[in-house]
Amino acid sequence: MPRTSPRELVVLGTASQVPTKRRNHNGYVLHWDDETILFDPGEGTQRQMTQAGVAAPDLTRIAITHLHGDHSLGLAGVVQRISLDGSPREVPISFPASGEQWIRNLCDSTAFHHREQMLLQGLEADGRVERLPGESGTTLTLRRLDHTIEAFGYRLDEPDGRSFDTTKLAEAGLSGPAVGRLQRDGVIESDGRLVHLADVTVPRRGQSMAFVMDTRLCDAAGELADGVDLLVIEATFLDSDRHLATEYGHLTARQAAEIAAAAGVRHLVLTHFSQRYPDSENGEFEQVFEAEAREAYDGPLTIARDLDRVTLPPRR
Repeated sequence: MPRTSPRELVVLGTASQVPTKRRNHNGYVLHWDDETILFDPGEGTQRQMTQAGVAAPDLTRIAITHLHGDHSLGLAGVVQRISLDGSPREVPISFPASGEQWIRNLCDSTAFHHREQMLLQGLEADGRVERLPGESGTTLTLRRLDHTIEAFGYRLDEPDGRSFDTTKLAEAGLSGPAVGRLQRDGVIESDGRLVHLADVTVPRRGQSMAFVMDTRLCDAAGELADGVDLLVIEATFLDSDRHLATEYGHLTARQAAEIAAAAGVRHLVLTHFSQRYPDSENGEFEQVFEAEAREAYDGPLTIARDLDRVTLPPRR
């Protein structure tokens, strides 16, 4: 299936601990211009990538929030597929450093010809994730979440920039190659006067996305979500089972929606649903989760299904 936008989320799976007949284990691909980031590849991710038309050699990074199986068991198959397909690039795997032995086990779990180029990037503290040469100018940051084992959430931010104003360009008598020179040099002469880049552009706010998986309510979840264009967040339980969410280190749909509302999120995606809630083709499952989320959040909302595609909202 071809991409519908330069920046979009492809949902590979939406189940939590146990996959169901209709929902695969976790797995999410973020297309961001020339980057393709795979988040939390649970069991069955390789097949779901095929279903979604995501090629393993296109992956530029794998980011894992924690080392529970529903967020990582698919890594073995994905790494072997990268090897089989002969990906020409080095692919970093970001993960909590405390889980390095499990990551190494998954990357070398069976016999295969190791042609992959994987860079293991163990993470130990909040802050920026080191980016490789060739990755975009966006920043990738992480915050420690509150789960039953060490877990991090991720946030991707594009720097603010400026966009050309066509009316101002016309008034300045600029078009064609002259616009390119202005963008490169920051100033150009036109009709006997100097035109600076700021004279013919307007501020352009960078886009952002946050990925928050298994966690109880915590400040870090809100910090990651603050003002993002797209928030992908777990909603394992309904609020009637809030005691289970607290016990097992998860959020309810209402709690996730409250985080989004408080943070000013522009588009909310709920996922990572418990198998305890019966799913069916009539959409009742999604309606129940949506109704609960709507008690706290009134913006664009997606109750994720496997193989959904969610485009980032247009720029502000």
